[in-house]
Amino acid sequence: MRKPLALLFALSLATSAHAQGAKPAAPEKTPAPAAEKKASPADAEKTLYSVGLAVANSLQVFALTPAELEIVMRGIRDGATGKAKTDLDPKTSAAVNELAKTRMEKANAVESAKEKEAGPAHLAKAAKEKGATKTASGAIVIPLKEGSGPSPTASDKVKVHYTGTLVNGKTFDSSVQRGQPAEFPLGGVIKCWTEGLQKMKVGGKAKIVCPADIAYGPQGRPPVIPGNAVLTFEVELLEIVK
Repeated sequence: MRKPLALLFALSLATSAHAQGAKPAAPEKTPAPAAEKKASPADAEKTLYSVGLAVANSLQVFALTPAELEIVMRGIRDGATGKAKTDLDPKTSAAVNELAKTRMEKANAVESAKEKEAGPAHLAKAAKEKGATKTASGAIVIPLKEGSGPSPTASDKVKVHYTGTLVNGKTFDSSVQRGQPAEFPLGGVIKCWTEGLQKMKVGGKAKIVCPADIAYGPQGRPPVIPGNAVLTFEVELLEIVK
């Protein structure tokens, strides 16, 4: 089982601190320490506030109530000030993992029900868009820009830029935001992509709307993609990789 995000966040900080304090195996001449850049009070406050946002993001998996959040904040204050030890014993670590798992499963069940209810209307609307066509398994392909190159086959490897969104418009993944195109074999991705990209030509751009059963199904990919989620990908086919 993957470790909860809260622990991953704490572990990443601990690992970073350890790495900074560790001595290299074969040190050469030690460079002079760089002068610390002094930030304005406003910038410093913004940075510290962002630390709080990062912690908050790592806690989302727990879906805390206001009362529970107060208890967690007490733990953060006590740990940050040295009032309490931050190293968790195995029993406590297991309890934190179990709480994260339970809360995640509960949240996913709620979100899955919402997605299952909203999905059919979203698919029906997409099917009515100009130029929309369906693949054999029901993926809806809506051309945004016609390409002039060849179309890939299921055995090809492709290079694409894409942005994936849920029915509510929330972006769950984007190579565009990362600034790095993705490459993958069409036979190794969800069926919706395998079929949908074969309807495109290199240089083209399209929306591919994926019914849940040819995307990630009732199990989803929590916490990012709920179960029963209809997914919309805006895809630009850059290249068939030889």
